Amino acid sequence: MKLLLVEDSERLRATLSRGLHAAGFTVDVAGDGIEATGYLAAYGYDFVVLDLGLPRLDGFGVLRALPVGGERPRVLVLSARDQVADRVDALNAGADDYLVKPFAFEELVARLHALARRPAETQANVLEHAGVRLDPQARRVSANGSVLQLTPREFALLELLLRHRGRVFPRADILERIAGSESEASDRSIEVVVFGLRRKLADAGCGGLIENRRGAGYLIP
Repeated sequence: MKLLLVEDSERLRATLSRGLHAAGFTVDVAGDGIEATGYLAAYGYDFVVLDLGLPRLDGFGVLRALPVGGERPRVLVLSARDQVADRVDALNAGADDYLVKPFAFEELVARLHALARRPAETQANVLEHAGVRLDPQARRVSANGSVLQLTPREFALLELLLRHRGRVFPRADILERIAGSESEASDRSIEVVVFGLRRKLADAGCGGLIENRRGAGYLIP
């Protein structure tokens, strides 16, 4: 699951980014509202973790810049503003949840997982196809009943291709989605991820699930 973290405190931004990455999220970071809207215009996200007191453009401005409906990311506001009116204003502006600083990191992750479980047209809780079952919240994958031990990038790749079955993803697009837009890795590294994932699927009797369209990219048809 891909997440945009928008926080002006460099120290908190770095701490949260490390923790969220360790919790299985692909994380991009922005330090102000203008930078955040640039990321949102250029990339797709499942979640936005958003501070309200941002320089250049505050969190309410970021909320107003989000699309209405469609593949809009779920927004969790993190703010030191603890009044009921602040929470009501943020929720009315389009936030999906609100967590007051200081907070427990475990609660932040739990709330993100709860947001992912909410019904939506564009999200499925559990993805199943051709004997493969992927649970995003439990971060569990099985193939023909056997649990697969996947690396974080293998898991993210499989989730991406299952969630968008029939869509061809070029290597560069896959890299951006599973490693973050600021990753210094080459898109050639995706071949290594695909190879490892295919091998594990084949060992469980699900070989051939991921197809390569020469010159175009990868897909699960």
